[in-house]
Amino acid sequence: MLVLGVLTVLLVVAIVLGVTFGSVAIRPVALAEMTLDHLGLARFAPTWRPQDEVIVFDLRMPRVIAAALVGAALATAGAMFQGLLRNPLADPFLIGTSGGASLGAVVGIVAPTTLTAIGISSASWSISGFGSTPVAAFVGALAATALVYRLARVGGRTPIVPLLLAGFAVSSVLDYLVSFILIVNDRLQLNLPALYAWLLGGIDVSAWSQLAVVGPIIVLASAGALTLGQTLNAFSLGEETAERLGIAIERDKLLVIALGSVLTAAAVTVSGLIGFVGLVVPHVVRLLGGPDNRLVLPASALAGASFLVASDLVARTVLSPSELPVGIVTAFLGGPYFLYLLRKSRREYQL
Repeated sequence: MLVLGVLTVLLVVAIVLGVTFGSVAIRPVALAEMTLDHLGLARFAPTWRPQDEVIVFDLRMPRVIAAALVGAALATAGAMFQGLLRNPLADPFLIGTSGGASLGAVVGIVAPTTLTAIGISSASWSISGFGSTPVAAFVGALAATALVYRLARVGGRTPIVPLLLAGFAVSSVLDYLVSFILIVNDRLQLNLPALYAWLLGGIDVSAWSQLAVVGPIIVLASAGALTLGQTLNAFSLGEETAERLGIAIERDKLLVIALGSVLTAAAVTVSGLIGFVGLVVPHVVRLLGGPDNRLVLPASALAGASFLVASDLVARTVLSPSELPVGIVTAFLGGPYFLYLLRKSRREYQL
């Protein structure tokens, strides 16, 4: 509980810093006062400019909350897949999710252009503030994972090795399809800057209505994941041992894959493909807190949320007024630290 308490405090600090700092600085006291005033919990004589409220409540706060949700989703999904596959190098995109999301994003960019070219308006391609690209990416991510799961089924069971091989094969094929579409870009007239920005990862939230859709999905899927800690502990002993312990192997395996895929698909709708969060965060949590998944899952969610909020803050400010794709920041921060921990703890670490 102490670990979770510390991580909760770190997340609150990260959120406050993420809302406070940017191209326009907001004083922490002013942030607290305008927040309480905005919620109707207290009344203060305004010491801030009207535009400061717009910056905080319409721009920064939705983005910071979205970063926290995406970080929690990716880290939780990564922890689940690492536990299921008994592989500390597993991440949320291992079983085809990234390839499906990438292809879906490309289709989401191509479709409105194609419809417009043949005289059909694409204005209706919007769901609760989400355009065609994130919606298609969400569908593509889930469809690719479902395909991988179906291909890996052998005699009513889903062995780990076929699941990994099917994930690798499907991801490779879908990635090459994306490459092919990029090659024929001259005919399709793709918006390549938007596509590359999505592939590199970046928090893209422009309305609270988007959080109203994605937020409940991530919260509910994460809550479901937290109930699987004991199951993942049993999986770490091997499937045969887990079955002797009374675990419904195939049912719970499907549940882990489904919840992890939903978390990942929901995350990519607002962030594109952000690497290393789902790989590094659960790994570090296990190194520091031990292998018990009943602790690893909630700790990974909190740590992942803090890590991505901090990474997004760096992405927004390090080259201000320009922004870096947050995926580059997570790679620069997470990659070297992961390699350091892996080398330092390679003899002691056990999943």
